[in-house]
Formats: sequence, C-alpha cells, structure tokens
Amino acid sequence: MVQKSKPPTAASEHERRGEPKRRGRPRAYEPEFALGKALDLFRRQGFAATSLDDLSEATGMNRPSLYGAFGDKRELYIKSYQRYREDARASVVEIFRQEMPVRQRLERIYAAALNIYLSGETGPRGCFTVVTAASEAVGDPEIRAMVLEGLSDLDKAFASCFRRAKEKGELPDSADPAVLAQLASATVHSIAIRSRARVSRKDLEAIVKGAIDVMVGVKP
Repeated sequence: MVQKSKPPTAASEHERRGEPKRRGRPRAYEPEFALGKALDLFRRQGFAATSLDDLSEATGMNRPSLYGAFGDKRELYIKSYQRYREDARASVVEIFRQEMPVRQRLERIYAAALNIYLSGETGPRGCFTVVTAASEAVGDPEIRAMVLEGLSDLDKAFASCFRRAKEKGELPDSADPAVLAQLASATVHSIAIRSRARVSRKDLEAIVKGAIDVMVGVKP
C-alpha cells in the first residue's frame, strides 16, 4: 500500500526555502523590554495622563497580556518606578564607593544625574521621583513610602561622602555632613525639575558648579 505524502508543514516549508524558523514571542512580549517602554511612557506623561491604551501601544501588548505580565496600571507604575530606581542607583553606586576627592565625586555624581534627566527621544524627561512619583505619593501610601525611602537613601549616601571628606581634611571641622547632604540632595532635585523644563545642560552645569562651591569651598 502506497502511503500518501503529507503536505509540507510550516516548519518544513521554511526549511525548504532556507528561511530560519520563527521562535518564541515577539520582542514586545519580553517583560524587561515592555517594562522599559512603560517606564519611558510614565516618565514622560505621569500616571494619571497615561491610559491602558497608551501602555498597550507603547509595549505592543494587549490589555489581557499587560494584566497577566504586570497586573493593573498601578502595579505596572510601581514596577516601572522600581526599575527606574534600580537603574539610577546602578549609574552612581560606584562613584559613591570609589576613593576620590570630594569635589571630583560630586562632579561625577551630578554629571551622571544630568545624563539620566536629559535623556529621552522626545526631550528631557527629568527625574521619575520628582516629576511624577512625588505627585502620586500624596494619595498612595505605598508610593509615598518608596519616595521617602529614595530620598532618605540619597541623603545617607551624600552624608557618608561628606563624612569621609571631613575625616580626610577636605572639609573644615565645622562642616555638618547631614546638612551638606540635604543641600546636595536638594541640588539633585533642582536640576531634575529644571531639566524637565528644558533648561540647557550648560546652565544646569553652572548651577551644579555653584552648589559644589557652596558645599566644599570655591576651587582655588
């Protein structure tokens, strides 16, 4: 009995044509890629102005897929904020850890911050914490706790920086590391807001230089 040949399957047809087989889901369904797209959108538009349709279009995922991967819009916002904080921390952690003069350390920290704040395909996006999360913190205890934790972590990192500088004799005995840390953090927040308003990098760098001169003394 002669067996009838089976019609070519999709896979064998691709192989016959010398085409690679398609594997897995499209890139839009990769969680980290989609989360990055959501993060970009929330940074640009904020929570309230970003709809699920906006998120669906930005990530390439339909609503059921978004819910399945990230939960509702608020959960996706929180995950985006967590991702932003992790990325921002990674960009400066080594600068805080390495041994260097205090002025150089501050210059490098602020330069890294400006790189973050001035990034964006459609224009500077500023800081997620200052521009959008601080507004949501008013009515959402979980987001408020995240914002306060972030502010506290930054103050502590700067305070440690100034304590080391004081121990090394780079700052006078009268210098208060905690007060200087709050001033350093306030400068971060100021350039974040101004970058969002499209103040030029040159002008922002002038603000940074003036703040560093106040904190550690005018450079000879």
